[in-house]
Amino acid sequence: MSAVGLIARDEIRLMTRNRVAIIAFVLVVLLTLVAVASSWAHQRGIAELRARQAEAAETAFKAQPDRHPHRVVHYGTFIFRPLGPLAAFDPGVDAFTGNSMFLEGHRQNSANFGDVRQSSLLVRFGQLTPAFVLQVVAPLLLIFLGYGALARETERGTVRVLMLQGAARGQIVRGKLLALGAAALLAGLPAMIGLVAIAGQPGALVWPMLVIALGHIGYLALWTVLILLVSASVRRSRDALLALVAVWAVAVVLLPRVAPDLASAAVPLTNRLQTEVAVARDLRTMGDSHNPDDPHFAQFKQALLARYGVAKVEHLPINYKGAVGIEGERLTSAVYGRYATANHAAQARQNSLVDAMGLLSPAIALRSLSMAAAGTDLIGHQRFLEQAEAYRYALVQRLNRMQMEDVSYADDGATDAGADRRKRVAARNWQTMPNFRFVAPDGRTLAAAALPGLAVVFAWLAGALVLLMVASRRLGAR
Repeated sequence: MSAVGLIARDEIRLMTRNRVAIIAFVLVVLLTLVAVASSWAHQRGIAELRARQAEAAETAFKAQPDRHPHRVVHYGTFIFRPLGPLAAFDPGVDAFTGNSMFLEGHRQNSANFGDVRQSSLLVRFGQLTPAFVLQVVAPLLLIFLGYGALARETERGTVRVLMLQGAARGQIVRGKLLALGAAALLAGLPAMIGLVAIAGQPGALVWPMLVIALGHIGYLALWTVLILLVSASVRRSRDALLALVAVWAVAVVLLPRVAPDLASAAVPLTNRLQTEVAVARDLRTMGDSHNPDDPHFAQFKQALLARYGVAKVEHLPINYKGAVGIEGERLTSAVYGRYATANHAAQARQNSLVDAMGLLSPAIALRSLSMAAAGTDLIGHQRFLEQAEAYRYALVQRLNRMQMEDVSYADDGATDAGADRRKRVAARNWQTMPNFRFVAPDGRTLAAAALPGLAVVFAWLAGALVLLMVASRRLGAR
């Protein structure tokens, strides 16, 4: 057996003799298995619940009787964001952003019913998922397994003995690296098995899964190298342990928590109330469809009369109120869309600031990578909002068009006993309306979105390897 293999075998033997380390290792493996099973069951339960609620909302909408189309506009409907299979590995921002929306005319509502608002405060500190175990718990386990790998040899003076027996400094380091790397692979194996199990679900995508696996393998490899780098740079094992725990606390706990707060302070967002006030103010200046003296809709009426060559709205071949509804919805949606675009741009700037923190913390880069590949990041949520708004707008305008074409203007304004019956349209009109179906991105799109985070993780790994090579040259020199 080579010197590297002998050193690795000896290091593994020392690890197995450390009962505390072995117990911690077994606990982490069990925790990962529990995280895989519980997260999978939780996400499947959520997916089934949302599917049932979505079906119930669709049934209720289509079960409406004959009605005036504008009543259906205000009756509205609920839609639910479906979960992708990789959400069982990393649910991302889904617990915070909400999962259902109420669609109605004249306004854009936000997503509601996030799990965090309906669960204990512990959810805010991280859900028990395979991604959480690999990103937070596994590095701490590796620290306690390997903090003394090289510092112990320096502290006891055995590194010189190894060198006198013919082992080069590089061989010593590679042997320790091989042993700790084997422990890292074993620690990450249950989560990877869970990821492979997720692959058996319908709709699972290969490319995002490969990127997630590669990113977490690189992350664990990075911690393996960092642990040996610190262990090679200090004289005592105690100092190595203190330094590594401090690095873990800052890189894995502190910076990922502080980064969003710093980004929020640097790029503030308008809240829902501020947006509603601003939208109402803008609509008053653009045009109020409920105000008969509004300048915009006065011009709109004159243009409509000129187009059809008539003098009064009563002579139009269409229902003027339906045409006003179409124009009013166009204006309202344009205003809401402008503020939504500005809000998404501000959130993108916040995310860019947080991602920049990945240069200081590889945990941030890995989380961005994992959420992007799983489709559970902020971009995935915004994709749902955009598709929901497109569906809402098409639905409302279709109902407004029904009012314009299928309800006469005379009946729409009549108040006699039979007027209510005459201004209704048949229920089959909403029974044939298409249901909302979220179109998820393909695997290559998700994998491409995760590549920046993957590049940061491997840049950290390359830099740590270079520093370890430099530190290994001084091993045993003191």
